[in-house]
Amino acid sequence: MFYLSQTESERKEYIKLLQTVGSLSHLFSDSPTPYLYYRAAENIFCRVFEAENLSRGDVSADAAKNKLGIGLKTFLHGNGKTYQKIAEFNKDLSVYEGKNSDEVVDIISKMRNERINFTMRSHGLNDMIYHLVTREEGSFNLYEEHMDLVDMSSIKSIKEKGNTIFFQDKFAEYKFYKAKSTLFKRFKTKKPIDSFDVEILKDPYSFLLERTGSALDLVKEPEETFEKVYLPLYSTRDGEVHAGSGLNQWNAGGRSRHHDELYIPIPKWIHEDFEGFFPYKLGSGKPGTPFAIVLPDGIEYNAKVCQENGKALMTNPNKLLGHWLLRHVLQVPVNTLVTYSMLEDIGIDSVVVTKINEDRFKIHFSKIGSYQEFEDEFKGSKKKR
Repeated sequence: MFYLSQTESERKEYIKLLQTVGSLSHLFSDSPTPYLYYRAAENIFCRVFEAENLSRGDVSADAAKNKLGIGLKTFLHGNGKTYQKIAEFNKDLSVYEGKNSDEVVDIISKMRNERINFTMRSHGLNDMIYHLVTREEGSFNLYEEHMDLVDMSSIKSIKEKGNTIFFQDKFAEYKFYKAKSTLFKRFKTKKPIDSFDVEILKDPYSFLLERTGSALDLVKEPEETFEKVYLPLYSTRDGEVHAGSGLNQWNAGGRSRHHDELYIPIPKWIHEDFEGFFPYKLGSGKPGTPFAIVLPDGIEYNAKVCQENGKALMTNPNKLLGHWLLRHVLQVPVNTLVTYSMLEDIGIDSVVVTKINEDRFKIHFSKIGSYQEFEDEFKGSKKKR
């Protein structure tokens, strides 16, 4: 799949970095099984193979390269057929609460499939795989397998035990923990595509003191290097997607509008507490200065902040963003209103806008609640400083 198609030098570097980080296991545990922090695994993979890191994007892939989405996972090898978490549905409890086990499996499977499809559409991917690093005493093993959709037509063996529902399709076995709204998949790891020893250092502290810390940089969380703000895809007044504004601006009255016309709402406080983030002057009565905005799949459009109090992020023409978001990503039919429940189905209700420089911004989707958490933390922060 992916790993074996990379150059020999890249594979050797990947193994060496994993061995180095694994050798530091006694920083975290006394176990003879090497430890591998999942963020370190993601950072190493993306660095060595020059893949785009999607792990903070709240989508079904952690990395992407050449239109291939890659879910990165690391876990204890165990018996070679362990269940591992593949999705969370914490915000969707109301959708399946009170349903019987067959109905829950149907709902969760469809939501899982839509999230994978959403990831592929929004990031321009053609396929999805898992890249696995399993850990056992003294070694790491590598595996890859296709990231299959749940095959709805072959779902069988639905059994409920306590708060857990077990089921399977023609590709895999699953279990769903109702109490934590999490979906697990059984990964069968019998024939590795690569395997290598990991020697755990008895004194990792001396090792780190003798070096510049480059190995440790792969373990710790990377620092944010760009400014970013979160924007809601709904109205902050009532938590709904209104019928004539935002994503449904095409349905507003007053004049004839193109069916792809929309804007992403910008709450006024963003301009107040993050003054200068967007090239727009609050109170000027004028639109902002145009800038480039890069979508998750790499498409780049001209955009600017418009309307009263800079409440709208729009492309020029605004139907470009609308066609991409409504027709391609959300796959909403023409003249169909977007609702908040549609966003819930794919697990997003916000976007994060990252400022690369004054003339260039990137935008990614973000999980349900992201904007609200951002507002709770930062609204009014300028007044407090």
